[in-house]
Amino acid sequence: MMKLRSLAAAMLLAAAAVPLRAQANDDLASKIVNDPGNPQVNGAKASLRDDAKVQGGKALRIQVPKKGANPWDSTAESTLTKPVKAGDKLELIFWARLEKGDGGATSSSLAFAGIQVNAAPYTSVVQQQPVEVGPEWKMVEIKGKADRNYPAGGLKVSIHLANAKQTIDLGPIVVLDLGPGA
Repeated sequence: MMKLRSLAAAMLLAAAAVPLRAQANDDLASKIVNDPGNPQVNGAKASLRDDAKVQGGKALRIQVPKKGANPWDSTAESTLTKPVKAGDKLELIFWARLEKGDGGATSSSLAFAGIQVNAAPYTSVVQQQPVEVGPEWKMVEIKGKADRNYPAGGLKVSIHLANAKQTIDLGPIVVLDLGPGA
């Protein structure tokens, strides 16, 4: 598991500037329930790079070495650091692009992106299957509601990347808890 602490300042700044629809007098930064600047990468090599075309100007380049036996053999993850209550509207937002596809592919279909329980059996709470990415930056928004109460650390974002040997760039990974009835 790789933690990239050098991302913290850039990604937190980017997260605070998430270009969502206007919400009068709401402080979006206070609704962030993960640490956008501290993603963890498993089963792949990751490095930080400058990219003016993505929100916040920083991207995490992830080189997936091979197609995995399972799509989750290489992942990007971010633990939710605050508790979530049953019925809270959750919104996962992240930026992604395919830098280099297997055999020259110009698009990739990531098998899973979502919020799941942070322990076996890793039950999905909010998800989208699949997520299509290509050579241009794409902002992905995945929305849903928490099915029950979860403590801080009880949920995590997981983006499965091992569907092919490929290089994927990720921008900020942000989870907003918009509360009940949002």
